[in-house]
Amino acid sequence: MTSTTARRAILGALSLGASILPGIAMAQTAAADAGTAATAAEASDVAGDIIVTAQRRQERLTDVPVSVGVLRGDDVRTFTAGGDDTLLSLSGRVPGLYIESTTGRIFPRFYIRGLGNVDFYLGASQPVSIIQDDVVLEHVVLKSNPVYDVAQVEVLRGPQGSLFGRNTTAGIVKFDTVRPTQELNGQASLSVGSYKSVNLDAGIGGPIIADKVAIRFSALVQHREDYVDNTFNGVSADGTITPRKNAMGGFDDRNARLQLLFTPTERFSVLLSGHYRDYEGTSTLFHRGALIRGSNDPVGPRNSVAYDEAQNNPQAYKTKGASAHVTWDFGGAALTSITAYETTKGYSRGDTDGGAAANFPVNGVPNGFGQSQGQIRDLDQWSQELRLASSGQTAFKWQLGGFYFDSRDTTDFYQRGYFLTTAARNPNNWVRLRNVNTSWALFGQASYDLTEKLTLTAGARYTEDDKKTRLLKTADTAAGVVTYGGRRFVELKGKKPSWDVSALYRVSPDFSLYARVARGFRGPTIQGRSAVFNSDFTTANSETITSGEVGFKSQIGNTLRFNASAFAWRLKNIQLNGNDSNGNGVLFNADKADAYGLEADLEYRPVQNLSFTLGGSLLHTEIKDKRVFAQACSLNGVLVCTVNNPVFTRGAVGSPTRTYFAQIDGNPLPNAPKWMLNATARYDLPVGERGKFFIATDWNVQGYTNFVLYRTDEFYSKGNFEGGLKVGYDTGDFEIAGFVRNITNEKNLKGVIENYMAAVYNEPRIIGVSLSGKIR
Repeated sequence: MTSTTARRAILGALSLGASILPGIAMAQTAAADAGTAATAAEASDVAGDIIVTAQRRQERLTDVPVSVGVLRGDDVRTFTAGGDDTLLSLSGRVPGLYIESTTGRIFPRFYIRGLGNVDFYLGASQPVSIIQDDVVLEHVVLKSNPVYDVAQVEVLRGPQGSLFGRNTTAGIVKFDTVRPTQELNGQASLSVGSYKSVNLDAGIGGPIIADKVAIRFSALVQHREDYVDNTFNGVSADGTITPRKNAMGGFDDRNARLQLLFTPTERFSVLLSGHYRDYEGTSTLFHRGALIRGSNDPVGPRNSVAYDEAQNNPQAYKTKGASAHVTWDFGGAALTSITAYETTKGYSRGDTDGGAAANFPVNGVPNGFGQSQGQIRDLDQWSQELRLASSGQTAFKWQLGGFYFDSRDTTDFYQRGYFLTTAARNPNNWVRLRNVNTSWALFGQASYDLTEKLTLTAGARYTEDDKKTRLLKTADTAAGVVTYGGRRFVELKGKKPSWDVSALYRVSPDFSLYARVARGFRGPTIQGRSAVFNSDFTTANSETITSGEVGFKSQIGNTLRFNASAFAWRLKNIQLNGNDSNGNGVLFNADKADAYGLEADLEYRPVQNLSFTLGGSLLHTEIKDKRVFAQACSLNGVLVCTVNNPVFTRGAVGSPTRTYFAQIDGNPLPNAPKWMLNATARYDLPVGERGKFFIATDWNVQGYTNFVLYRTDEFYSKGNFEGGLKVGYDTGDFEIAGFVRNITNEKNLKGVIENYMAAVYNEPRIIGVSLSGKIR
């Protein structure tokens, strides 16, 4: 990333911010009667009703028989002020939600209530569905679409198979951006910080033709300079590399969205939306040898690596998408059509062994895999939903619908490896795959108020899911001889019903009890990347989950909101991901996994100008299958970590092909924190009639989290925490502040590459200033 590119990014962000912020300031006087700074009374109150769309209609949170965690848009913008990934920064901010990545900013992996998928394969499926503005984002790269100008984030915990379909066995993360309205309104938040980080999140919109046409334009610009040094000095496969300061770690992420809302009549509306992303950055940095056998305390600096391959881990993607959301209210019932198209292409390259092979010899010979690259040459996703739902506030509410999904991509995987000698390198070691996933479903849901206090709800869905993977190019040897003997085409189909039944009892208008039982499933999965090592495809059949939960939701006066739930689930035929003898990811099904836990969150304003939030979760997960083993951490026939499960071996003692397998029965699921806590606090000091100085802080703490399927002394985290601080002046419509993200500069272990004892770290401390404003 050149300094010229960096200057352009900063100047572009500043220019865009400068063009929006004055407009916001000029509009403040006109907007005064419509609501400006919060009054003293408002500052001491819990905000009004939280409205969610967890059941595809707008409802008060206390009236929804589903466990839902909510984040407001302003909170999201606070977490990302330092330029952090807009998705990864949400991890732990809602009880039960965990997010991580070992593939940079283009492949976040989501976990809800301990259930997710650690597979880094570009064709992997996840049990957490991501929905942005009612559009399902299924492919792992599309799930990375940044969130900006967001109004609200809803985390629906537990299976959501009736209204949202397959691959929602864990739940849903639902992002709703600010929509066009018939009133001029907008927001902009601009921050600059350490490593020349720049973050601009802005949106502005209003009427074009009064009561007929409205528009909204939104933008996100994120930039950071490279700050990680590459200290390798030697000959690599790409030529001679000399040490280079500030070689990687930076990014440029540029995003824009345009929405047009047409309302020709009171009963008919069309919302058109289009978005574009242009991203260049650095893929995840693996620090080889950062974990020492027998220890969980990583060593070595975060801002230095020694890479002999992968050209400093570049990563780049371009994504476009469009959707049409049409609603026709017939009176008593409304017909909704959501048509969407998404496309992306790009690549991610990485030095997957985390360091120069010459620096890590085995028996005196350089060892380690070198460069890995995944490239999507083209991806196209179409989705269509048609839904007819009752409207009005009658005792009986219903909705019926259908859904169709079609995703097609052509993807290349490349792997160059050092096995024992440099002569073993294979420059032709890459494959090309064609993946097709089609799915259709019919669904319905009905709820009935048996009394003014008791409501029963039931929903069901039938889904057919079809996946196909075709090998278009084999991993040939350097001599051009085809050595692949596995399948070149695999097709898997899943046909499953899913359902849920719930009851909600309103003790009072502001206190409700609920219970829910749900069944969901995740469709079959194909792992084609194994062909890069001339290994056959691996597959996993559909998994099914049965979940139960009970909870309450409450708002006590104007000072306290408190929600809590207890849950348990059983997942049969669970899809897991391990390694083969080459260290390559493979899929398999285990018999089942069980989990149970608690979640709670509260918002409390004990006195005027002081507010707190607190959220937490407790979780126990357990794999149950005595027949299933996972390959453990071995390199060149040597076990390099300390395994705390029963182990059996294959291969002769002393052989470089000797492998170790650990029994995983009774172990927790990977990336399922035993507990998580998040807290925020803010104190306002009023100045004059409208202004106030404030100090705000937020913290996130994470309990024991295992990173792999087996137990070790090395591959876990325990007690990870991060904090943020913000101090400034706020009028309600204008704010200027200083901030710190990762205030204590924690170097938290976030992931591992087992065979190389390599560590993945969190983001460094960012110190900066921010300027924001609103039109409302």
